[in-house]
Amino acid sequence: MGSGQSSPGKTCLDAICGNRTDCVSYPSDPLYQISWVKPYNLDVPVTPAAVLRPDNAQDVADAVKCATENGFKVQAKSGGHSYGNLGLGGEDGALVLDLVNLKSFSMNKETWHATVGAGTRLGKLDEHLHDNGGRAMAHGTCPGVGIGGHATIGGLGPMSRMWGSALDHVVEVEVVTADGAIQRASETENEDLFWALRGAGASFGVITEFVVRTHPEPGDVIEYTYSLTFGSQSDMAPVYQKWQELIGDADLDRRFSSQFIAQPLGAIITGTFYGTEEEYNESGIPDKIPGGGKDSDGIMLTDWLGSLGHQAEVELLSISDLSTPFYSKSLAFRKEDLLSNDTITEVFDYMDDADRGTVLWAIIFNSEGGAMADMAANATAYPHRDKIMMYQSYAVGVPKVSDTIREFLEGVHTKIQDGAPGANSTYAGYIDTEMDRAEATEVYWGSQLPRLRDVKKEWDPKDLFSNPQSVQPAK
Repeated sequence: MGSGQSSPGKTCLDAICGNRTDCVSYPSDPLYQISWVKPYNLDVPVTPAAVLRPDNAQDVADAVKCATENGFKVQAKSGGHSYGNLGLGGEDGALVLDLVNLKSFSMNKETWHATVGAGTRLGKLDEHLHDNGGRAMAHGTCPGVGIGGHATIGGLGPMSRMWGSALDHVVEVEVVTADGAIQRASETENEDLFWALRGAGASFGVITEFVVRTHPEPGDVIEYTYSLTFGSQSDMAPVYQKWQELIGDADLDRRFSSQFIAQPLGAIITGTFYGTEEEYNESGIPDKIPGGGKDSDGIMLTDWLGSLGHQAEVELLSISDLSTPFYSKSLAFRKEDLLSNDTITEVFDYMDDADRGTVLWAIIFNSEGGAMADMAANATAYPHRDKIMMYQSYAVGVPKVSDTIREFLEGVHTKIQDGAPGANSTYAGYIDTEMDRAEATEVYWGSQLPRLRDVKKEWDPKDLFSNPQSVQPAK
């Protein structure tokens, strides 16, 4: 569909926009890729058939009907941070619904449930929650991520051990389904659809609005950052062993979460504790965290908003918010999958010896578990309730991802997987662009996949909401 030609698809999309400017764009339009498509991973080129920015749920419904009539697949883009540009369709030819205009917010001060437009970014969400009663909810650390994708795939972050994931806070949604209908879904209305949307949302519809439960903001927050610089990765192995022992403790205080980030100059260890300095010291964690201690220079006492800002700053040290060409691998670990000391040594020695192909790389290990395991394994489509750690690798190529970079990350991944053969799944937010649809859906959703495919058959039998790694309908 081009701006200089007429087609049925262009005609119906133009009709949705009417006289609105900045509403729809096509591949032949100037600055289409830069101003409209704006891919996050520049290593995954993609050209959508069109990008439309709806103003409301009715616009979304009309666009879905237009796509059905004209043979387009549909994907929604909230923040646009998919590692495979899946919000842009993941491959050429999709109709992209950019939810940038859906940023409404309201707070019910009786239930403390917030209603949030699906185009809202996490940083702005935190501001709204803070300004409307000093409230909070669990989510990830990057303020530029949109809630639309985040809260439908998982939404993991430092608060998850204490409060669960972002999708665990969703109590109701407004969603446009494949027939172009505007639906409500919750535990009591369209329950099977609601189940699937919380974990695999991009395969089942376009959510336009979330209703989420919230918590009172924590008071004091302890932020811990410890950097080991200019050492070899081999020197980092014993430090990682100590860190993994800490986060692998089944009785680890739920108010605490941590990351270990291996990177070119050594390693960074972060910790977040939601409580007072006295409570932190009484937890016993300062005596166990590598480099830590009650008098560590890496400890900062702050408040909720200060903590969010600090976490975003640390995240930028490992995964930038900027569009770049990059590659990534990942795995999720149960307690029995944690790495042995021999495997740890082998992995870190490999990181020293291998040709990395770039200086812009990070191997990131996150603590998980805690409250994530409180919800029943089949309560939502999210399948990783039994995991206590995740890892993801991330490397940027300039000007593109080279074979050397891929071989380096795949080498790290192979060493880790050989040492943890039971770790055969991963979080669908840390996607691997090399996997095909059948492999990816099995790795991302595991035991939840059969039910997901049945729900897909009921709600989207013609696979309208589709990308290269989305759930397929049951046959």
